[in-house]
Amino acid sequence: MKWILRYMGRYRLRVALCMTVKFFGTIGELVLPFLLEYIIDDVVPGGKSGPVVFFGLLMILTAVLVRTLNIAANRRATAVARDCIRDLRHDLFATTTRLTGSQFDYVTLPSLISRMTSDTYNVQNFIGMIQRMGVRACILLLGSIMVSSLMDPFLALVLLCMVPVMAGIILFISFKGIPMYRAVQDKVDAITRVLRENITGIRVVKALSREPYETERYARANDDLTTTDLRTGITMAIPNPVMNLCLNIGLTLVIIFGARRVNAGLMAPGVILAFLTYFNMILQAIMGMNRIFIQSTKAAASANRIGEVLVLADEQPPVLPADEEHTLPESMRGADGRMPLVVFDNVSFSYPVLNNAKVDDTRENAISGISFTLRRGERLGIIGATGCGKTTLLNLLMRFYDTEDGQIFYDGRDVRTYAPEDLRRPMSVVFQNDTIFADTLEANIKFGREVTDDEMCQAAEDANIAQMIESQAERYAYAATKAGANLSGGEKQRILISRALAGHPDLLLLDDASSALDYKTDAALRRAIREHYPDTTTITIAQRISSVMSMDRILVMENGAMLGYGTHEELLATCEVYRDIYISQTGGEAHATA
Repeated sequence: MKWILRYMGRYRLRVALCMTVKFFGTIGELVLPFLLEYIIDDVVPGGKSGPVVFFGLLMILTAVLVRTLNIAANRRATAVARDCIRDLRHDLFATTTRLTGSQFDYVTLPSLISRMTSDTYNVQNFIGMIQRMGVRACILLLGSIMVSSLMDPFLALVLLCMVPVMAGIILFISFKGIPMYRAVQDKVDAITRVLRENITGIRVVKALSREPYETERYARANDDLTTTDLRTGITMAIPNPVMNLCLNIGLTLVIIFGARRVNAGLMAPGVILAFLTYFNMILQAIMGMNRIFIQSTKAAASANRIGEVLVLADEQPPVLPADEEHTLPESMRGADGRMPLVVFDNVSFSYPVLNNAKVDDTRENAISGISFTLRRGERLGIIGATGCGKTTLLNLLMRFYDTEDGQIFYDGRDVRTYAPEDLRRPMSVVFQNDTIFADTLEANIKFGREVTDDEMCQAAEDANIAQMIESQAERYAYAATKAGANLSGGEKQRILISRALAGHPDLLLLDDASSALDYKTDAALRRAIREHYPDTTTITIAQRISSVMSMDRILVMENGAMLGYGTHEELLATCEVYRDIYISQTGGEAHATA
């Protein structure tokens, strides 16, 4: 709950004003039964209509004032809740963008979505409710007991006997409900995961006619959520009937004892009428507190889940000092003494294993003992079977993850000595499953950077997508739909490459970025990068040997290990795996090229 209080604290003055207005409105509610009792017992017996009209009008004005104050307080409470959650969502999104790869793997995307939506909604409801009903319920409860005690202590004792029983029930159920609502939100994560997978992969589902299978999988997740939610709902519904029973028993006792005391001349008839009204106020207060406790249980579970993400902002990997220990040694700079741009020095890394979207202590080895050097302007090709660790190299270089053993140097410094934004600013990357945003092509290529129109057009020309863009009536204002659904696979890849080239990066990372391109377009792209970006260092991951065979150096990987490193001709002569790839893809004889 500390996260809720932290965000409410930003609007403490508005919260205080809201509760002050609510306080005076509730005091007005407590005055109304007292006026009614006074009119019945003291004004009416006098037999004069003037005082009756006067006090009647006073009750009307008090009721109107109470209504006005409550409406004003409720509007302010809603505004504070809205602004608090706006800030919370903003901070939660900002934290999400800063999560490391391992942190993102731990939280998972479906869970992040549900925390941004349903969890923040629960917190918003609680913030609004605690302002609207918190003050009112407490004042109605305490005020009604105090006023009724002054009017008739004996009948007030009947009310007081019921209050501890009801309060105990509420507290017991509320503490029991927190883990239950947490379980419900975890089930929401699970159903969100299934839903997201099916929406994004709907074409695959339809192509393989697996609609019944996926429908059944969703039904299992849905039934699991329904069962957990039903169990929680039944538990949290227990207080309502129990408290109604207690209150009705108390109300019956008040009527019985009150009637006897009126007949015995120990109390006036107006007092019992006022007592019934105050008893009804106590009923409203107890029911309001019950609703608050139920909502606070939901909010506490949701706030804990949100806090798990927000606290990750303070758990970012440290930036190490750029001292001698984290600077590239002179011995690794080569014979000419020039500073290499990228150096992998005996790097090893393993991913944590996820079981049911939770991080397991066991780890799977991804790469081991990777070492290579890349100088400025050089081009490195990386080739190997699927799952051999090629993409992991880029993730480590951009510090989405930290190495377990060995060091990675960029421009002479360990990548851990850079702040993440400083490390990645001179880099541009195109991942395997990169994203086209639902926006114009211009916005997708410029991507919020200070890229001129000329630079954008040149990047599109180099990526061989300018002709397609110019053929559209809107040209660069042409709007891509979500995930680029109105673009072909090759068009999407070329727009993504345009985005990378438009930034004029020092280091260009292409992770299988030309898989959807034909051989001619792929060759034209490589030629454009070589001719127009001669100072840009390039690392290209590819499955096709034609995409890497012209590179200055080629790294061959298998099962996370280096099998070969050198030029195309050197690898044909020394690396059997590379030679087999070449023969299988070209149909030629390796020795002829070697």
